[in-house]
Amino acid sequence: MKLNRNKIYVSTIAEDAQDTAKKYGLGLEIAEFCTATNMDTITDVPECLTATGLEIGSFPKWDKIVRDKLDGIGNCTFHAPFNELCPAAIEPRVYETARARYREAAALAQTYGARRMVVHSGYVPLVYHKGYFHERSVTFWRDLLNDLPPDFTLLLENVLDDEPGFLTGIVREVDDPRLRLCLDVGHANTIVSEVPIIEWIDICAPYLGHLHLHNNYRQYDNHNPPDDGLIDMNAAMTRLLELNPVDMTVTIESIEAMPTAMWLETGGFI
Repeated sequence: MKLNRNKIYVSTIAEDAQDTAKKYGLGLEIAEFCTATNMDTITDVPECLTATGLEIGSFPKWDKIVRDKLDGIGNCTFHAPFNELCPAAIEPRVYETARARYREAAALAQTYGARRMVVHSGYVPLVYHKGYFHERSVTFWRDLLNDLPPDFTLLLENVLDDEPGFLTGIVREVDDPRLRLCLDVGHANTIVSEVPIIEWIDICAPYLGHLHLHNNYRQYDNHNPPDDGLIDMNAAMTRLLELNPVDMTVTIESIEAMPTAMWLETGGFI
């Protein structure tokens, strides 16, 4: 079994994302709005914000960049903003800000034709109690899904999560087909987790909707190609194809996309 090219995307974190997508017949995962302020069109920016160096109110610039990258590429998915956004925030105003930002992101994603959006779990070890985080997250995602169209899917990504059962528990309790897991194999391989990648795959598979594909050497989140790191990516991809999660899509999320696309093709995965 092979991956369907119509279900493979290239993250626009890679400078060669557009070229790679066109060469291999893939889609794009829009990453320009991982910083939420890139969605804003504020014209009267307070001095306290301009002093931060952020490009406040720069949406027209980023919108054009995204539309130029999508030119000639008919398929895309969308990565939501994540900086300081936590769906289980203890502070009520932060919680509401996260919900508002995700609603804005979902609305923007649809203007590009995306019906699937990657969202970070927001979990930070030693900061959040897992029981509290689980309960608060379930409420958050249920409430947010009520605001979204019936054909729009959220893909919940592991970042600092130390084991796979934590996020699968949230998705299982939300119990809505519009919330699936995004397994980021590179994040699962960093020092926060001692769980082997194959175990991550086996536990996540029943809830898996998306995969972020990149490798590293555990110390840093390098976003290397599949053959440059400690993960046995051949074994990981083989196991994924054996399990064949329903409707799973894949994003090449390495800093240089072309080597990963070549690796997928040479290895017979596409």
